[in-house]
Amino acid sequence: MIKFDRLWATMERKGVTTYWLREKCGIDRKTIRRLRANENMETKTLNKLCTALDCSLDDIAEFVKEE
Repeated sequence: MIKFDRLWATMERKGVTTYWLREKCGIDRKTIRRLRANENMETKTLNKLCTALDCSLDDIAEFVKEE
């Protein structure tokens, strides 16, 4: 399972809000809701997030093995 808990920590560290992601980066509410629920995400969205936050994929997502 891919989890996006690191995204929220990175955003907090950089002082970025979900409002900023929506208004300045074009990430819609539905996508933010899906990120919070750790649902499937398109690679273009992950690329947009990494670019906006100036970070790597490891800073926003992690793989957690399901048992």
